[in-house]
Amino acid sequence: MQLVFNCICWLQLTTSQASYRCMCSAPLLSLESVTKYYGDLPVLRQVALQLQAGERVALTGPSGSGKSTLLNCILGIEAIDQGSIALEGVALHGLSNKARDHVRRIEMGSIFQKFHLLPTLSAYENVELVGRLVGMAASECRERAESLLATVGLSHRLKHRPSELSGGEQQRVAIARAVMHRPKLLLADEPTGSLDSENRQAVLDLLEALSDRYEIALIMVTHDGATTRICDRCLKMQDGAVSTD
Repeated sequence: MQLVFNCICWLQLTTSQASYRCMCSAPLLSLESVTKYYGDLPVLRQVALQLQAGERVALTGPSGSGKSTLLNCILGIEAIDQGSIALEGVALHGLSNKARDHVRRIEMGSIFQKFHLLPTLSAYENVELVGRLVGMAASECRERAESLLATVGLSHRLKHRPSELSGGEQQRVAIARAVMHRPKLLLADEPTGSLDSENRQAVLDLLEALSDRYEIALIMVTHDGATTRICDRCLKMQDGAVSTD
């Protein structure tokens, strides 16, 4: 019996995993000729990028090369001047501000180097709040927030506020918060930049495990070559342009 394949899959080997990805399916995220100016200065130059569901990509390059600006444009925080950014085929730049905010809230998650936890809320409340904002039932919010904080090893710190947590613990809370609503795309800007080596490895392992478990695509900005070990591809930015590293 002849097997008919409707797609061609490639096998990607990394130091931590062997994963199959179907490259014939439509990309989750697609950037075409994305260009942005600050005044007369081009900060993004004809950026093209495609990302499959569950794929992890590292974005490297020197400071000022446009990495954080690119993430902000994907999130819809900053507008682009030319080109297109599409999530599941929907052009984000063509949406109203309200519709774009809705897509960001439901379909995307973000992690920052400085954590950005709400200081007056406990670890549990910081995570649970995301569920309430996207309309989860109270029982589901509670169950999922507690489960995620257990996954990141913080069951014993549920009631602690950010000021009572270490840097590594705060970043783990931030990761749990970012995936609380199980987004399709996670954008991380130097998520291990302020951590020591032990916590850095723990955070990377968490990102890898959560991405695999929920098939969350990840774009991770980093200056640390060691963090790219969890990624399928590494891209380099230089003077606002992206190339394969």
